[in-house]
Amino acid sequence: MKIPTTLKHKPVIVSEDYESVDGRYAYSSDAKGLSLGLAQWNDRGKVEISAKVWRHTGEKWSRQSEELPLHRVLDLAILICRASHYFREAYRYEKLYDPKNPVVDRVGLQGDAMTVAVCTDNEKIDEDIQLFRQALSNDDEIIGERLAVLSRILKQMGY
Repeated sequence: MKIPTTLKHKPVIVSEDYESVDGRYAYSSDAKGLSLGLAQWNDRGKVEISAKVWRHTGEKWSRQSEELPLHRVLDLAILICRASHYFREAYRYEKLYDPKNPVVDRVGLQGDAMTVAVCTDNEKIDEDIQLFRQALSNDDEIIGERLAVLSRILKQMGY
């Protein structure tokens, strides 16, 4: 399925067959494509690049398609990596976290730090963290494959 090029987000680099590799949703996904392009929120004289997940209902392009600035995509990747790493050792805690110190890490970015923490404001965190850990474990192969590819590409780029 071809990604539309007449909407406000202007695709430049695309993956139009994303539905065939969308993790556990492969071949039955409503996420039909990914694109990097000119952001829909661009003002005159101010151009930003965004990443977009294109969803299709089967009849039309969905309003649930998401568009994110590239730095947020990378911030999400950092969050995924940090969470995956955390859960390798979380078994050490009775509740999979320390209620007295829920901060997992502070990742330095732009002269400050992004705090990564267990959400203790979630009233069902003790149950939800167990479910999260199990889901992360169930998707370990899917996520691990993508992290290995990302690692290889980052090394090729000199990072």
